[in-house]
Amino acid sequence: MSDVQLAEALQKNIQALKNEVAKVIVGQETIVHQIILAILANGHALLIGVPGLAKTLLVHTLAQSLGLDFKRIQFTPDLMPSDILGTEILDENRQFKFIKGPVFTHILLADEINRTPPKTQAALLEAMQEKQVSIANRNFKLDQPFFVLATQNPIEQEGTYPLPEAQLDRFMLALKLDYPSFEEEVQVVKNTTINHKADIKPVLSQKQILAYQELVKKVPVADNVIEYAVRLVGKTRPASSQTPEIVKKYLDWGAGPRASQNLILAAKANALVTGKFSPDIEDVQTVAKAILRHRILLNYKGEAEGITVENIIEQLL
Repeated sequence: MSDVQLAEALQKNIQALKNEVAKVIVGQETIVHQIILAILANGHALLIGVPGLAKTLLVHTLAQSLGLDFKRIQFTPDLMPSDILGTEILDENRQFKFIKGPVFTHILLADEINRTPPKTQAALLEAMQEKQVSIANRNFKLDQPFFVLATQNPIEQEGTYPLPEAQLDRFMLALKLDYPSFEEEVQVVKNTTINHKADIKPVLSQKQILAYQELVKKVPVADNVIEYAVRLVGKTRPASSQTPEIVKKYLDWGAGPRASQNLILAAKANALVTGKFSPDIEDVQTVAKAILRHRILLNYKGEAEGITVENIIEQLL
């Protein structure tokens, strides 16, 4: 199959995937679209929202529709790194044997990741970045594709440990879930208070997803689009000479080079899903908020004046 045929198949299959997810998930089309972009671009996603917005159900439904292995870890204050990665035990022959942890899967749901201490949060770092786990001087490769979808409760809630910036940067996208509209909530109540279970069929295979991830890397990008993405990220850095006044006034620090890389990768995936063979500046703008919102930090003045990260990104765009 040629790359053009593969791109056309991708567009058709992603629409089928969205239709399958919509059997269970009411609304949230933008969130579903952006999670799919992260999967195609071989990145990870962070879902931020109050409890009860069906974050876990969304991830589970996606995993079923993708035909991939799925595991869930409920993060708690007493969770240890070995509970995620796995542990070595002595077998009956007095030999050490490695028992794999839940990280050995295709889609890992890290539920309420900010309810566990930093030591355990950090255990996911190598797995997310290197797609491998190191235990007792041995490296274990993770199956591909490997995708972490973490949910996070708002930081103001009781019993949360803020994720360190280095770990936040490992997530390609940070997606904010809002409450459903009145009509959507009515539909949710109707769907969930009757004895009916939606039948979710796998739309894609593991092999197809890996082929689509390779295709995203091959998508050509014009120099002016790359320069736009790099300039946009540069404008978030308070110390830069091109920085607008609002950034100098309200931000402590801005996004690093990984943001520029992720802007282009996500823009490529967005172009393919929407039927284009190359991304333009509009594709970069479509994914900018999700890629930048967790990589820039408000200073005390910004927080005191009620400025939000979204306000600043909108001004930069």
